[in-house]
Amino acid sequence: MKISRSLRMSLIFGLILLNVGCDQVSKSVARNHIDARERISVIGEYVVLMKTENKGAFLGFLSSMENPILKTIFLILLPIAVLFIILRMIIITTDLDKYMIFGLCCIIGGGIGNLYDRILYRSVTDFMHIDLGGIFKTGIFNMADVSVMLGTGLLILSFIKRKEVSLS
Repeated sequence: MKISRSLRMSLIFGLILLNVGCDQVSKSVARNHIDARERISVIGEYVVLMKTENKGAFLGFLSSMENPILKTIFLILLPIAVLFIILRMIIITTDLDKYMIFGLCCIIGGGIGNLYDRILYRSVTDFMHIDLGGIFKTGIFNMADVSVMLGTGLLILSFIKRKEVSLS
């Protein structure tokens, strides 16, 4: 089914804004209602809310970098450039499937959410932790991270579906 360019653009920007909005609202709640060192059990010790400020990237990567210019390049300027390239690709490439479009919008929205924090607060608020014993354990993360991971999963699904179509 073909949709108009304006409807397509509205859907793309709407999905991105939905991701950014969910991320920023959840971080605001965490900043305002979770105290430092507080642990709020959501599902036993399996899902816990605890607030931390991450001055780096994913799982604190680059947080100990001393050079402020390099830190700005790697944590702000480079991500902005990558997000613009991805957005441009979504807008220009009209034959992307729905999984690819939705996945890329989630990645862009999550990226913008964390960039917003880095620029405004000089750190990213993380507040969720999952520990399913020996089965699965995360670091402390936020909804922007969930958006990026969901988007990545949808990209993988899109590639698998394309591969299946090309094999048949």
